[in-house]
Amino acid sequence: MIIGCPKEIKKHEYRAGLTPHCASAYVRHGHTVLVQRGAGSGSGFEDQEYSDAGAKLVDSSREIWAADMVVKVKEPLPEEFQYFRENLILYTYLHLAAAEELTRALLNSGVKGIAYETIQTDDGHLPCLTPMSEIAGRLSVQEGAKYLEKTFGGRGVLLGGVPGVERGKVAILGGGVVGLNACKIAVGMGAEVTLLDINTARLAYLDDIFQARITTLVSNERNIEKIARESDVIIGAVLIPGAKAPRLIRREHLKLMKKGAVLVDVAVDQGGCFETTRATFHDDPVYLVDDVIHYCVANMPGAVARTATLALTNATLNHGLNLADNGVEKACRESVPLQRGLNIYTGKCTHRGVAEAFGLDYTNPETAL
Repeated sequence: MIIGCPKEIKKHEYRAGLTPHCASAYVRHGHTVLVQRGAGSGSGFEDQEYSDAGAKLVDSSREIWAADMVVKVKEPLPEEFQYFRENLILYTYLHLAAAEELTRALLNSGVKGIAYETIQTDDGHLPCLTPMSEIAGRLSVQEGAKYLEKTFGGRGVLLGGVPGVERGKVAILGGGVVGLNACKIAVGMGAEVTLLDINTARLAYLDDIFQARITTLVSNERNIEKIARESDVIIGAVLIPGAKAPRLIRREHLKLMKKGAVLVDVAVDQGGCFETTRATFHDDPVYLVDDVIHYCVANMPGAVARTATLALTNATLNHGLNLADNGVEKACRESVPLQRGLNIYTGKCTHRGVAEAFGLDYTNPETAL
């Protein structure tokens, strides 16, 4: 196959779909790799490294998108829809349940779309989403702490406090990978941490591993109101794989919150778990609603692009090689996790969460293939 790696065009997105190591792996498997000039520079990988790895450097996006399979990081933007065509294999984050225009463009063009975020093993693990969730979870507390500073419009509270002064209060909605990693950083910074989840077994596990250094609460309306009143930072870390995130913090909850408190929505790619969420970018990451600061950057890991690119490609490379070596049909028939990653297949919606989001007909991927 011809594998194409375009330069990301989303605002302030510095990650790359392939590292030079990845390019070399595809070449060793007998494939041709095209890399758009500058695709890796934001992550610290220079064009010469790709060339040395056996990739061919090209200048234009059109040349890249003419490949048999395009490997990238973020979902295509409208200006890239023109490159969609029948039987193109698109291997990237798609987040379709929050992107109707993209979903319909993929369906209408006959693309075969495999989404990193819905590749799932039998035990529920999301191997290609996990590394970015780990990074976003850890970053969420850093960003929350920063925007809590008075110079950024926050309450002027230090999360760790000092002797004689109470610590800042952090609430985390969701005890999955994002929530766990946010918890690690918040506890490490010395904050008073409360974590909410609907799964009591998960709460018991988290209580155990943090050795009672956090408060765990069942996520319900009463407890959400409680943390809205008390918290300095609330982190939205709720995920329903492939589907829209539930809106747990509603507009009326903002009236309960402290002036200058901070909301960090890590679920913004899936529509966000705050009613007042709207996607922002790294150069203008926050906005105010009812005196509450909202941080809703849709590509948080892009801020630490080298770490994120290495972590992402560690997870995506083997699945990508499987697709390139065997084609979508054989690869997805033989790999159940990869089959779960198939969201769009030649005009059919093959992910139930995406179909339900927009009232589309759902086709079981086994049937579609």
